[in-house]
Amino acid sequence: MSRDEVRRVRAGHRTVEVHRPGKVLFPGDGKAKEYTKGDLVDYYRSAAPLMVPHLRGRPLMLERHPDGLDGPRFMQKNTPESYPDWITRVEVPKEGGTVLHTVCDDSATLVYLADQACLTVHRWLSRVGRIELPDRMVFDLDPADDDFAAVREAAWLLGELLDRLKLPSVLMTTGSRGLHVIVPLDGRSDVDEVRVFARDLADHLADAHPDRLTTAARKKDRGHRLYLDVGRNAYAQTAVAPLSVRALPGAPVATPIAWTQLDDPGLGARRWTIADALEQARTDPWGGIMRTRRALGPARRRLDAVRGRGA
Repeated sequence: MSRDEVRRVRAGHRTVEVHRPGKVLFPGDGKAKEYTKGDLVDYYRSAAPLMVPHLRGRPLMLERHPDGLDGPRFMQKNTPESYPDWITRVEVPKEGGTVLHTVCDDSATLVYLADQACLTVHRWLSRVGRIELPDRMVFDLDPADDDFAAVREAAWLLGELLDRLKLPSVLMTTGSRGLHVIVPLDGRSDVDEVRVFARDLADHLADAHPDRLTTAARKKDRGHRLYLDVGRNAYAQTAVAPLSVRALPGAPVATPIAWTQLDDPGLGARRWTIADALEQARTDPWGGIMRTRRALGPARRRLDAVRGRGA
């Protein structure tokens, strides 16, 4: 097929035109495999049944690379007028105005976004109609270098503390450098409560392990310590969606994993790519944990008690 041809892809109840499916978005080299727009579309169409439930009803920020990894990057919040009418939009307030975000409610939308060279999908932690009430809390474990052993250790420490607070949690490779620890919430605490709770929890953990962990926002203040990043728990902030491709050589994927996989010697932030991420995801590593949503109030009281004991 010529790179200039149009390919028609069936996705759900719609047929989506994919333009220039042979265009290389991820150039290959001696280490990384080459992937085209057609490969990206095929991946997202196959991922849709597992991925769309994590996107449905949530405003998105789209990371687009129209000319592939070697070209410019666009972080798109506003939905272009050229997008089809059948794609859901939501208008949300921002300082001094509003933003008309794209919402991915079906597989056809996901395929259309891939045609727009959207490599990575970043989603809000709250849903349309309850935009100030997050139902996710995210901790980003960001190592100072590529030392994944530090990421494992931080994940275990954070997971143990969340267990003490009776907050269920799941793990996801970011496809970039570290891991996300994700906590399902009942959506009754507002974004400020969630943000403050996440910050206090991270501060407590960093204070307990000052030689290994930090919440310092400035890189120069972190040294070689792992950064417990809670910045995504704020209004209009986003986190990379589960099963989203990252804009890096080899097309790594943000992939759900089970806690039991944390000590797998082959685990790394870029362990899975579009070639094998769905095989891992179909093992259902999160089980029903994301449906086990917790109120933040009792956890806040437990955290305050733990901090008061200095333990």
